[in-house]
Amino acid sequence: MTAKLQLSNPREPWLAPIEVAALADTGSVFLCIPEHVRLQLNLEVLERREVKLADGSRATYPYVGPIVLRFKNRTGFVGALVLGDEILLGAIPMEEMDLVVNPRDRTVDVNPESPNIATGIVKHAA
Repeated sequence: MTAKLQLSNPREPWLAPIEVAALADTGSVFLCIPEHVRLQLNLEVLERREVKLADGSRATYPYVGPIVLRFKNRTGFVGALVLGDEILLGAIPMEEMDLVVNPRDRTVDVNPESPNIATGIVKHAA
C-alpha cells in the first residue's frame, strides 16, 4: 500500500517540498527515509536510535527532523529514521494524521469517521 506524501523541512522553508510515494507499513513505528531524501531536505541529524528490524536483529540509524508531512487535508510534524532505499510511513505518523489503511483496495486514506479534520485520543488530566 502506498500513499503520496509531500515532505518539507520547516526549519528551511525556502527549500522546495518533495512529493514521494511512501509504503504504508503498519508494522513499523517510524517514518523512514533514504539518505538522498535527508540530503534534499537538508535535515539535521538529531541523534541515533536503536531499532529492532523485521528479522529480529537490532541496529542504530540516524534520527532526523523535524519534517512536515502532508497527505490530502492532513499535516503532521515528525522525525524520521534514515534507513533503506524507499520511504516507509509507519504507525506513529499515520496515527498523528488520523490516516487509515484499507486492506480491501490496498490504499491509505483519511479516516472516514473524521474526513474534515484529524482526530485523536487524549486523556484529560484533572
